[in-house]
Amino acid sequence: MTDTATTSAIHEDGSPERLQIDTIRTLSMDAVQKANSGHPGTPMALAPVGWTIWTQFLRYDPAHPDWPNRDRFVLSVGHASMLLYSLLYLAGVEEIDAKGQKSGQPAVSLEDIKQFRQLSSKTPGHPEYRHTTGVETTTGPLGTGCGNSVGMAIAERWLAARYNRPGFALFDHDVYTVCGDGDMMEGVSAEAASLAGHLKLSNLCWIYDSNQISIEGDTALAFDEDVGKRFQAYGWNVLHVDDANDVNALKDALQAFRDEQERPTLIVVHSIIGWGSPRAGSEKAHGEPLGAENIAKTKEAYGWPNEDFHVPEGVQEGFSRSVKERGGKARDEWVALFEKYRGEHADLAAELDLLLKDELPAGWDSEIPVFEADAKGVASRDAGGKVLNAIVKKVPWLLGGSADLAPSTKTDIKGAPSFEADNYGGTNFHFGVREHGMAAVVNGMALSHLRAYGSTFLVFLDYMRAPVRLSAIMEIGAVWVFTHDSIGVGEDGPTHQPIEHLATLRAIPGLDTIRPGDANEVAAAWRAVMQDAGTPTALILSRQALPTLDRTKYASADGVAKGGYVLADSDGTPDVILIATGSEVSLAVQAYEQLKGEGVKARVVSMPSWYRYELQDAAYKESVLPKAVKARVAIEMAGSLGWDRYVGYEGRQITMSTFGASAPLAKLQDKFGFTVDNVVKVAKEVMA
Repeated sequence: MTDTATTSAIHEDGSPERLQIDTIRTLSMDAVQKANSGHPGTPMALAPVGWTIWTQFLRYDPAHPDWPNRDRFVLSVGHASMLLYSLLYLAGVEEIDAKGQKSGQPAVSLEDIKQFRQLSSKTPGHPEYRHTTGVETTTGPLGTGCGNSVGMAIAERWLAARYNRPGFALFDHDVYTVCGDGDMMEGVSAEAASLAGHLKLSNLCWIYDSNQISIEGDTALAFDEDVGKRFQAYGWNVLHVDDANDVNALKDALQAFRDEQERPTLIVVHSIIGWGSPRAGSEKAHGEPLGAENIAKTKEAYGWPNEDFHVPEGVQEGFSRSVKERGGKARDEWVALFEKYRGEHADLAAELDLLLKDELPAGWDSEIPVFEADAKGVASRDAGGKVLNAIVKKVPWLLGGSADLAPSTKTDIKGAPSFEADNYGGTNFHFGVREHGMAAVVNGMALSHLRAYGSTFLVFLDYMRAPVRLSAIMEIGAVWVFTHDSIGVGEDGPTHQPIEHLATLRAIPGLDTIRPGDANEVAAAWRAVMQDAGTPTALILSRQALPTLDRTKYASADGVAKGGYVLADSDGTPDVILIATGSEVSLAVQAYEQLKGEGVKARVVSMPSWYRYELQDAAYKESVLPKAVKARVAIEMAGSLGWDRYVGYEGRQITMSTFGASAPLAKLQDKFGFTVDNVVKVAKEVMA
């Protein structure tokens, strides 16, 4: 229960500050109780932290929650979502609709809080970007919000380096991230923190709620390290607040962060989960409602009426006023500054307008190469590198890097500097061997309107699948470049030969997975990707050379934009349809030519993107894969899962049903049936 010393640390009973803090606590416990689901303890413990950040430090205009230079508040402990919803409600944040316009509604109302965790409410169990205005990123899987915040801090540094000019500090915002013991246990937060320390991101502050409670009990069951010392080793400025209720100590720590110019800051805040309740300090305050009786006792301890969703008179107005006075003034000054900037730096202002609107400059694709027919061909990773470099010349905010594999994934920007602590204007990013951290950081960059990409080998998708999935949930235009896409990796063997990975990517709703068949399909894929900033894309590219098809003989690669298209055809209704992606497209074309020479009316369908193909209307699909043609063969050096939708029960698949093997590619193709002779043989069998 509450003791006198702790109570005095958060102002006297009945003070405006104490009323605002206890409103956050009581709204949180009431919402969880009404939903009969959720996490009340952490919002109750961290209410003073949220209050201090929002009312004393955060530069945020509730009337313009999409203001580009706003400070970011990230709740990495997403299960404590009622903390964020209470803050958005009390701040009076105004809703921005899907078109970027004000709806005239609050982002979160008291009624929305009463609908916590209910269908179609604006207060889902974990915060969701786009769903609720004011939520800067979708958090839930612990640690990913930490990684996102590093990406946001990186984006601020890059934007400042490119667009700030003497007298025009357009970008100087900070990123505040609330995280907990679970975040600190997750490897992704360690990867992100290590990178942030290396980059000296002094605009980044993590507030670590060290309550030492997890769902199973005391964290000492599995976690007893000195987190502060670990972060000191990462190169962070580490501060301690012994009592989460001591707002004066919190203010001092947050001001020390604002004053720090060389390092990111970790503030270790010690709190009591479920503060003030009979379950305080227990795992029973973590992930379940407190119960009506315990809530009544807690409110009594707070000196609070035993009334559901009680908001004392003047509480919202006072909280909102403190946020608006600081944030509104900062935003108005920024708008005036930007108008003056337009007059003195018109070209940069025009570029920034496009960036913030997720639009592209005129002629952005004018230097994308057209690849001449070449039987020897080029690896699609090499073609991808050439296309990427051509686009970056016109779209400088297309930037990213690799998890220490840029020379292999071909994602480095030629002649461009690296993004490092001594050059925040660099465009080549070095994420280190940190696939999970890289992906979480890339999402944070994309959330700041950068067209960010991250690359690695396809087999390492397993290390970063959670952020890839989150990019689809958030509908942000992150680009995932995966190379070394099949058993074509050859001698590296089964540990480096992806088999099931394409299927797992295709299973993610809203993720566009594109596996181009030659260099011109790569160019068409990048062209399609860049025109859709609201869809994340996984580009699947080969290590081995792929023949560049003669497009005067076969269909244009423009069909990539529709996901699947007729690449090669015979007169009349085909006898058999060969469907392929990636490196197997040229194999299908070779088999087609042999079948055609034998009098078989064959068709080749290149199917680089199932996602895009499924968006087409029925008439287009019928023109590509006519229902009357049952003889179909799918060819792909990956697992078979999903291909039945295109080949049906009467069709056949030449795919992988086992892991690969270590051998030269030609030997592997013979072993697993990816040869012209086998494709022709299977095609004839399926026609019989």
